[in-house]
Amino acid sequence: MRTRYQLIVLLLLFGLLVSCAGNAQYKKVSLNTGTQDLPAKPLRPGKTALRVAIAGVISPKETLRTYNQMLDYLGKKLDRPVQLVQRSTYAEINELLRSGNADLAFVCSEAYVQGNRDFGMEMLVAPEVRGEALYYSYIIVPRDSSVRQVQDLKGKTFAFTDPLSNSGRLAPTYLLFQMGETPDSFFSKYVFTYSHDNSIKAVAEKLVDAAAVDSLVYDYTIAKSPEYSGKTRIVWKSPPYGSPPVVVHPAINADFKQELRDILLRMNEDDAGKAILHDLMIDRFVIPDDRAYDPIRQMDAKVRLQSEAK
Repeated sequence: MRTRYQLIVLLLLFGLLVSCAGNAQYKKVSLNTGTQDLPAKPLRPGKTALRVAIAGVISPKETLRTYNQMLDYLGKKLDRPVQLVQRSTYAEINELLRSGNADLAFVCSEAYVQGNRDFGMEMLVAPEVRGEALYYSYIIVPRDSSVRQVQDLKGKTFAFTDPLSNSGRLAPTYLLFQMGETPDSFFSKYVFTYSHDNSIKAVAEKLVDAAAVDSLVYDYTIAKSPEYSGKTRIVWKSPPYGSPPVVVHPAINADFKQELRDILLRMNEDDAGKAILHDLMIDRFVIPDDRAYDPIRQMDAKVRLQSEAK
């Protein structure tokens, strides 16, 4: 635990020293990052492994702990092996799905919006939490910070999560856009942590003055890690957005796609599925309304236009 904490500290301090580009753009990404991918092949009935891709919404170790039961559940229901394919960024997850090197993925809302626009990425289901398939972006600060509103963060240090994260990058960037600011003009330094729980820890340990995080991950982390509950507080909550969905490539076999959707939609109807959802703090999976993602599309278009105008 201490080693992991030190690594986080070094990463964040390095990021703060070198700063980051204003409207961070992904360069060509490498898919060879240590996980063992199966060769790309058509998804068809049989015993070939279902490759499930997950990005670092939470840190790799926590992702394994959180999702292992979910993947085991899918494997038993499908009667086939399931392979977890982990990557550090949403861009890599989108590329895995686009190229056929993953069959199913858990992505954030902006990654879905971009994947849907770029290659027709399709939603299967989305999580419903506390009766709604919606979530929020939070800006959090240390509990004893003098910051009371977003305007107080002028000239402070800040942590984003991933350049393709809605709650961890787009929503707060759009908020700055509405204020006539950009991350470069507003913050003294900022860094990408590539996981929401690391952003929460960075604020709790006062490595940065504030961070933007996913409300679902924040609520989960606070509930599961009480040591952080008294160290941070929320100073801004965004409007609601469509929940981060479970997605597939549009060319996936239609019957198999429906089978996957049905399994996830019915998880809350059996004891094993209910227990997994309870641990994830999810009520159930539902079929999402694509219109719930229109605000993200509109924010993305305006922020990109601002960047291109520079």
